[in-house]
Amino acid sequence: MSRTALRICPLCEATCGLSLTLEGGRVTGARGDVDDVFSQGFICPKGASFGEVDSDPDRFSKPLVRRNGVLEEASWAEAFDLIAARLRPITEQYGPNAVGVVLGNPNVHTMAGALYPVALLRALGTRNIFTASTLDQMPKHVASGLLFGDPMAIPVPDLERTGHLLLLGANPLESNGSLCTAPDFPGKLKALRKRGGTLTVVDPRRTRTAKLADRHVAIRPGTDALLLASIAQVLFEEKLTTPGDLDEQLEGMGELACAIREFTPEAVAAACDVEPADIRVIARELAAAPTAAVYGRIGSCTVEHGTLASWLVDVLNILTGNLDRPGGVLFPLSATDRAPRPAGPGKGFALGRWHSRVGGHPEAKSELPVAALAEEIETPGDGQIRAVIACAANPVLSAPDGDRLDRALAGLDFMVSIDPYLNETSLHADVVLPPPPPSQSAHFDFTFNSFAVRNQVRYTRRALPLADGRMDECEIHARLVLAVSGRHGADPGAVDAMLVDHALATAVADPHSPVHGQDAEALAARLTGANGPERRLDLMLRLGPYGDGFGADPDGLTLERVLAHPHGIDLGPLKPRLPQVLRTRSGRIELLPAPIAADLPRLHAALKVRPASLVLVGRRHLRSNNSWLHNIPALNGGSNRCTLQIHPEDAARLGLADGAEVRITADGGAVAAPVEITDSVRRGVVSLPHGWGHSRPGSRLAVAAGRPGVNVNQLLDGSRLDPLSGTSVLNGFPVELVPLS
Repeated sequence: MSRTALRICPLCEATCGLSLTLEGGRVTGARGDVDDVFSQGFICPKGASFGEVDSDPDRFSKPLVRRNGVLEEASWAEAFDLIAARLRPITEQYGPNAVGVVLGNPNVHTMAGALYPVALLRALGTRNIFTASTLDQMPKHVASGLLFGDPMAIPVPDLERTGHLLLLGANPLESNGSLCTAPDFPGKLKALRKRGGTLTVVDPRRTRTAKLADRHVAIRPGTDALLLASIAQVLFEEKLTTPGDLDEQLEGMGELACAIREFTPEAVAAACDVEPADIRVIARELAAAPTAAVYGRIGSCTVEHGTLASWLVDVLNILTGNLDRPGGVLFPLSATDRAPRPAGPGKGFALGRWHSRVGGHPEAKSELPVAALAEEIETPGDGQIRAVIACAANPVLSAPDGDRLDRALAGLDFMVSIDPYLNETSLHADVVLPPPPPSQSAHFDFTFNSFAVRNQVRYTRRALPLADGRMDECEIHARLVLAVSGRHGADPGAVDAMLVDHALATAVADPHSPVHGQDAEALAARLTGANGPERRLDLMLRLGPYGDGFGADPDGLTLERVLAHPHGIDLGPLKPRLPQVLRTRSGRIELLPAPIAADLPRLHAALKVRPASLVLVGRRHLRSNNSWLHNIPALNGGSNRCTLQIHPEDAARLGLADGAEVRITADGGAVAAPVEITDSVRRGVVSLPHGWGHSRPGSRLAVAAGRPGVNVNQLLDGSRLDPLSGTSVLNGFPVELVPLS
């Protein structure tokens, strides 16, 4: 007999509500939840394949432990015993930095990945922290930190009310959006056009999103910052800057105008391969629009000037008066964010508080570049990484020079992976801890609600009971914290209790908190929830901006109230939040922070660089998300192919035939892929998707291995980085092609 259950989709940033069909202990169908307050029934092919993802036979259910060099099934007790026995001696002998922690993209798609890494890092005390952010979005965090004083204060386009959208390096018709949580992003763009709005897409490829646009600017890859600086220069030159109500909150307007005055349309035209007249039209239309938003994503971040481009995106929003304005870009306010505090100066944001041991790379947001991980493992000396804990991370595929990292991981003293698969990275682990399928896990989007285009709150408990022999993902993380902190064997609930006690102690001591001066122990006794993670969620909801404040606002949010609304609670459209959101030392928006000013000469020097004859960019498919989903039959096939796209004229010049194999060579090595001749890429550009390369011996991904593709990041040696954010340059790097057949 079948039944239905609700579940928020964890497979991309859109966070759509799903209605699952369950039969026995399996998910047999998935459709969009038409009553979901946020997604309203929208579903994409990834969400529709939830059942296949959930029941993938290559997901393993029991821990794996390395015995005599071979990974074999083991009990949970044996797995955690081994972790406690092996990791503690390493940190005691070599210090906390001997352990490196790698956090992959899927962490932000799970409750466990959001709730426990902070406790893990605190217990370890290591500075060797690496996340997927330095492979995609760190430039945006750094730019926001420098402008607003808070790296998580990222404004998102008000898609449902804007009249003009300038979109760079993003293809939301395929990706469903990034750092902009918006179910049915395609529908919202179509609605923009239907209501008479304007969509301009800047991208070297004629993507599905570009095809929808009023104007497609086929820019030369990697020159987004030059184009944006030129648009800003036009706004100043033609006296089109209209910050409006923002004016009294700005610092450095005159200095900014001077800093970018040489980036005229005529100066940048050759580098960008965009006509000066077109740049001026874009600037004038942006300034004239009653409401407008500039939005840049992966393609403008993973280039050599990624932080400058991210900074300039919001500079344009500021100069046109569209920051913190309905119809422009606004700062979301999640139900689990900290409650608003009085406006005023903050601690600000600092870069480079410490540096990596080998390459001297500055930290950004307490993280080091993933591209530096291999050298930190390989290089002997004080602080050498001898052990790695990888949580939902596959850097052998996602980071530059996977071959080098593959060799480095093989030489570790000890490694732990939390992963449901034996993939290209986890195959090196001494212990692999598999989380249960998503149907057997509860879900709350702590991260993505902070980037949502509408304020709302939704929570779904597990759709199916935890199967025999499995361990809840939150418990896995809690037990890992205990194992590395010298408390192995304690009740895993102790980790949640410790974190609750710490949060309440902070809250009752805070004069701006609704529970200031109250008894923390008594407040803890009032928390509801079936387990530690739910109690922590209840606490965050109660103390959040819409919370009941433990009785201070009887109509406010609690876990019980959210559970009573299974399709979610709509908290309304985004609203202006300045100056309260600012945490800069000045208490104002700092338009030209010192690190940005110091990096502008590097951008100016780019005007004189002779463009390479052929550069490579990545691409995303609607039915994939990085390296996650290539093992799902329904998502691996059709247009989701690992081919090298090339313009017909470039193909003819190089003697390449459609479907023939070509050797691609760059800084870090070479790969071979089939040619796909298409005019969807501009001349001088080739495109190879990321997330492929499932051919390493030892991994257990049967479907992915059947169509392995090649790892585009193997073309890089990790030396190309955006210096401010430590983000790898994964787009716009030069390549050479040689036909193989």
